[in-house]
Amino acid sequence: MEIEFVGIGVRRAAEALARGLGGRLREEDPQACHILGSRIGDARVELDVRHVHPHRGAANPLHGAPTSVPIWLGRLLSPLVPRELIVGPLARSELGLVDEAVRTLHDAGARGDGANLLGSLGLHFNVEEQGEDPRRIVALFKAFLVLEPWLRRETGSSALARAHAPPPYPEDYVRRVLAPEYWPDLEAFTHDYVGANPTRKRSLDLLPLLLHHSPDRLLPRFAGKVKRRPAFHYRLPHAHVGRSGWSIAPEWDRWNAVERLGGEIERLEAMAARSLRGEFIGVGAF
Repeated sequence: MEIEFVGIGVRRAAEALARGLGGRLREEDPQACHILGSRIGDARVELDVRHVHPHRGAANPLHGAPTSVPIWLGRLLSPLVPRELIVGPLARSELGLVDEAVRTLHDAGARGDGANLLGSLGLHFNVEEQGEDPRRIVALFKAFLVLEPWLRRETGSSALARAHAPPPYPEDYVRRVLAPEYWPDLEAFTHDYVGANPTRKRSLDLLPLLLHHSPDRLLPRFAGKVKRRPAFHYRLPHAHVGRSGWSIAPEWDRWNAVERLGGEIERLEAMAARSLRGEFIGVGAF
């Protein structure tokens, strides 16, 4: 899970989490600090820019430059770029600990309310794939497309947040995927997805999952640029660390609605047909 915020620096945030949740600190660089062995497991706080972390090899676009260059860049960007708490993996039963971490950050001075003038302050779930059934991947994606208008309405709490939300999927691609006969194998699904969405800027970013399953020849432009992982990268919700009492629970419940619909194929196909007719589908519809 990834939670973005502003208001306090990386070190101060990490120290607050270590005090509140236990664990020991290990500084990776001035803009990345790990909290090891806490009650929420291993976590880290970092400036959300790859270029400022000099010890990550080829994952850093400035790899090969003197270490002083990314460190200097980190100092320059620190007042402008959000910090990010990265947690995981966690069992679903442990997600309440994330709210505890958010409260700890808030009490330490962390702020953020969905978006600022420079961009969104995201809450990203990386939901582990349950098994490796291609039909299950397609079903869950169909469910997400059916519910995405509702998800956007529920999570776009301000005009600024809506303006910074990832662009929607192309309409003709949505209609193709929701068609009742669309149940491709994983290779064909990957080809269709990347052809219509050659970007990570989607509410449900499938590139990490598809790279996990696909040889590099299917996704050559993303090899080495996107981290492979067997997870659905859900990045539509916005983080509100600056709101006292804010919880991730409503956003997680909405994701669960996607999973429930994806697991009921007959109902999914009925809801997809209604969506194709232009009906707005929320959880009350099923």
